[in-house]
Amino acid sequence: MGKIRVLSPVGVAAGESLTVPALPRQWRGLTIGFLDNTKANFDRLTAEMGDLLRTQHGVAKIVHRRKANASTPAAPGLIAEMAKECDVVFAGSAD
Repeated sequence: MGKIRVLSPVGVAAGESLTVPALPRQWRGLTIGFLDNTKANFDRLTAEMGDLLRTQHGVAKIVHRRKANASTPAAPGLIAEMAKECDVVFAGSAD
């Protein structure tokens, strides 16, 4: 009788751990970025959020940037640009 090879469906995630900094307590004067993953309505959602952050929390500037598409990571240059320009960046999607 032959042998049967059984493979485990449980993957091993290899990655580095990182610490996410706390959100600021005070938003006045900050530059906030939104990284759009190109899904429908994200631009509309973040336009509204940006308006609220400016009018109700004193945010100085809103930056909108867009990934090439939803299925790939943001380009390293885009991430570096936003890190340099923004105090806080939100990434997300909408439909």
